[in-house]
Amino acid sequence: MTIYRSRYPDLPDTQETVTQRVFRNLETRLTDTVVTDGTDGRAFTAQALMDHIKRLAGGLVEQGLSTGKTIAIMAPNSPEYCIVFHGVAWAGSTITTLNPTYTASEIKHQITDSGASVLIVFADFLPTAQEAVADLPDVSLYVIGEAAGATPLSDLYGTSLETQVPVDLNNHSVVVPYSSGTTGLPKGVRLSHRNLVMNIDQTAAGAQFEPGETAAAFLPFFHIYGMNVIMNLHLACGGAFVTMPRFDLELFLRISQDHKARRMWVVPPVALALAKHPMVDEFDLSSVDQVFSGAAPMGAELSDAVASRLGCAMLQGFGMTELAPVSHATPVSEPRAGSSGLALPNTECRIVDPDSGADLPAGEIGEMWIRGPQVMQEYLNNPEATKNSLTPDGWLKTGDVAYVDEDGFMFIVDRLKELIKFKGFQVAPAELEATLVAHEGVQDAAVIGKPNDEAGEVPVAFIIRAGPDLTEDDVHAHMRASLASYKQLHAITFVEEIPKSPSGKILRRLLRAKS
Repeated sequence: MTIYRSRYPDLPDTQETVTQRVFRNLETRLTDTVVTDGTDGRAFTAQALMDHIKRLAGGLVEQGLSTGKTIAIMAPNSPEYCIVFHGVAWAGSTITTLNPTYTASEIKHQITDSGASVLIVFADFLPTAQEAVADLPDVSLYVIGEAAGATPLSDLYGTSLETQVPVDLNNHSVVVPYSSGTTGLPKGVRLSHRNLVMNIDQTAAGAQFEPGETAAAFLPFFHIYGMNVIMNLHLACGGAFVTMPRFDLELFLRISQDHKARRMWVVPPVALALAKHPMVDEFDLSSVDQVFSGAAPMGAELSDAVASRLGCAMLQGFGMTELAPVSHATPVSEPRAGSSGLALPNTECRIVDPDSGADLPAGEIGEMWIRGPQVMQEYLNNPEATKNSLTPDGWLKTGDVAYVDEDGFMFIVDRLKELIKFKGFQVAPAELEATLVAHEGVQDAAVIGKPNDEAGEVPVAFIIRAGPDLTEDDVHAHMRASLASYKQLHAITFVEEIPKSPSGKILRRLLRAKS
């Protein structure tokens, strides 16, 4: 067995919950501002943030929403998101995070699958949430903000809970974010306190994080990248952040300028804007010494363009929800264009021939397998998917094709999985195909990802009509009513036949040749 081990010394295995890890740092800087709302300027000191978290946790315990309970949150980035996340964790409960652009059917699926009994929703999305839980009488709704007739989040507050509700650090799931899979519907990823805490410390070491770093936090906290790399890492390691409810280039640049950001956490479409958009020249970004991109691979040409324009290091990492999320990161002291970096502390990597199962030497291409304390517990309610992804001895089969060079740097080449990566989001073709064929005018359908400079990939469909009357507008209307915005089709081609293998599998490579 050929195992590529981290260059870094192992970190100690923590015995803290994720909120204990955060509080350990916040208690050393009680009067420092650690979270600021980028839209209205509200600022929270470390002391104020901890007070809110403990009061929410106390209320959850008082109302029986502690051990064994799951609480869902559907909201954009805000200081309240941090309070809810850590209030739930401190109370010994489990949180599941929803994309606020989800449709009612998508919300209902996740609420039902996760077993959540409470949904905390941002006021702007209340009508969709109400539709989703209309026939789920055991689910209670609470609102961040103000909405007529809705119960505010403050009603969940109680007496301050001064100590962590005891939990099993290895076996209790503190958070269940959802990740799309090749089977179609998103799968719940069970992550323990140990997964999150170890990955905070692993990422801080591999990314050479420094106390005092302040970041513009536009990467959504419902996604593992924003959740653990920005929200939790900055709070736990001496940093701060300014929340953005959605990406806005001007606000992102202004926050980075005004707060003298050392680092920008981005995804490839934002890197493209940093390389090409004229607005970038209007801001003083001299404090930025590195831009770190994750969520999808980025080529060396774009990486070099960002580094040249901003006069900084352009770095990449590799991660996935199932890794809490980071396994590799490029250190600022050793940038390497096009690489996803070195294995983090406590992390092992294998490159495996997907056909033979044999381990491959440096320079050869195969499927990347990862083992370390950040590897998920399992997929929720899905033993078959867990069995297909996790080996009995703890290796996670990532589904990504990669190679490791002689210096230990990892390079992503392609994906074994059919997932389409659209602006950092994972889109499962099978889910889109299932939605398409549910339309009475569609006989059959296939979806592939088409390369796109801005988004990475965009979903495009090949459709066999069931009758002559179906139009592209009909299809788009059906998809908008059924799925979130990032799952929408960017092109539709009506065809007479969809190529398939004798076993019935869609031959996507033949469709890619047509696109």
